[in-house]
Parts: sequence; structure tokens; C-alpha cells
Amino acid sequence: MFAGKEVRVLLKWQAKDAYLELKKRADKEATSILSSFERVKDILKDNPQYGDPIRKELIPSELKRAGVQNLYRVELSNYWRMLYTIEGSQVEIFLFVLNIVEHKDYNKLFGYKEL
Repeated sequence: MFAGKEVRVLLKWQAKDAYLELKKRADKEATSILSSFERVKDILKDNPQYGDPIRKELIPSELKRAGVQNLYRVELSNYWRMLYTIEGSQVEIFLFVLNIVEHKDYNKLFGYKEL
């Protein structure tokens, strides 16, 4: 509950695929990332703005074309990142997890160069 509204966390696009792929794996890294995701998901239900906000001009164009107007980043274990957006109504808040990616793919999405 946040500001008297129910918060629903939903997986969408790449995040859904990444989550399912991680669930298939039985290695320590996948278990750590999934555990980290579940912990963050619980935090987001109490505070949807927990993540670091991404400035509007830095939102990747592919996400802008899909209608994403706000974007937040949360660090997961093993240098993975989770990107999400918030939408709401008078009754509830929808938090759409858009990407769950390793650091290399996160850098690529935002056009960051490797050092």
C-alpha cells in the first residue's frame, strides 16, 4: 500500500523473458538475482519511487516510442539492473518492470561506452 493505493508489480517485455530464463537456471548467480528481485519487489510495494529516477532525456528511445514517460533504475545483485515505470489510477498504482539485464546490456541500452 502506498498513499492509500494498492501497488501491483507486473513484469513486461524483456523483464518477463529474463525472469523466466533466470527461473529455468539452477546456478548460484540466477538464484542470487531472483532473490534480489523478490526483495526489491517487496520494497517497491511499499515505496514505488524507491529506485533511482532516470532523467527524461536519458530514457532510451525504444522505451520512449513504447510510451514510457518515467523510468526508474534499481541495482540487483551481481551487477544486474532492473528498469521500471510507474502508472496509476485513483484506486491503484501499476509498476511495470520493463528490463532485468546484466550490467553490459544495461550499458548498451543507454549507449554507454566501455572503458
